[in-house]
Parts: sequence; structure tokens; C-alpha cells
Amino acid sequence: MDPALPSVFLIGPMGAGKSTLGRYLGQVLGRPFHDSDKVIVDRTGADIPWIFDMEGEEGFRRREAEIIDELTALPEVVLATGGGAVLWEANRRHLHDRGRAFYLYTPVEVQVARTRHDRNRPLLQTPDPERVLSELMRVRDPIYRQIAHHVIPTTSGNLRRVADQILHCLEQPLPS
Repeated sequence: MDPALPSVFLIGPMGAGKSTLGRYLGQVLGRPFHDSDKVIVDRTGADIPWIFDMEGEEGFRRREAEIIDELTALPEVVLATGGGAVLWEANRRHLHDRGRAFYLYTPVEVQVARTRHDRNRPLLQTPDPERVLSELMRVRDPIYRQIAHHVIPTTSGNLRRVADQILHCLEQPLPS
């Protein structure tokens, strides 16, 4: 793959497949893959639910902003972000300006199915996760679309097909 291609930043909701796809794209492109949530966990030695419990969402978002700034400044990487990374303006700017941002669009029904048994998502530890995911989508979808250079549907769940769409987009110049 052309080393002049920009870094790839994957944004979107919980259950979109950002981490799985990012790992695969890193292999295909021969680039380092980073998952911002995993970097936070590795550096703090604490899982995300614990950070939310101890520091609140605001404390977690502060940590996330530092990591996003650091990782988006690296050359030629593939980065998967947490679903809420787009909530802070600095993150939005870094994700849009420092590489090519791909919004992995995933309908709420698909998110519910993919996250149903995941206990590592603090915002979904509620009796009605579908309502939470719907509200998050209502708020975040316009932000994802504002940041993204490309919107890629992930409903099919076919990793190679989604990766091929991203690779095709990377080979095209951005419209002026």
C-alpha cells in the first residue's frame, strides 16, 4: 500500500466493529493499529467501567482526549476510537484534520445485537440499553457525519467488504 496514504481513523457507535476492523486494516495496510480505549486501559491499569465509577464520564473523557491527541499525531496509523470520542471539540478537530476519518454507520438494532452481552460498556449497564443506544445515536450521528470524510455502512457485518470499501476510499483523493 502507498505509504503516502493518510492515517485511518475509525469513528462510530458502540458495536460498529471499529476495533475488529481496525486490527484487520492495520494488518492489510502494514501499519500499527491502536484502539484508544485499550490504550487508556493499558496505561491506567484499570478497566473503563472502573474509570467511569471513580472519575465519572468527564474524567474518562479527559484521559481519552489526551490519548486521541497523541495517537492522531502519529504517522501512518490505524486508530479505532471509543463511541464518545467525538464529544470533545479537540478530538473532532484532530480526527478530521490529521488523517482520513471513516464513520462506521451501524443502525441501533445492530448495535443492540452486537453489544447485548458486553459488560465492559458503562453506558449500557441499564435496564433498557436500546433506549440508551437510540439516544446516543440521535445525539452523535450528526457529529460523526460532520467529522467523517466517508460514511461506511457496517450492517452486513462482512469484515472484508467493509475493509475493501475503506481501502477504495483511501485510494481516492478527497473532493476539494
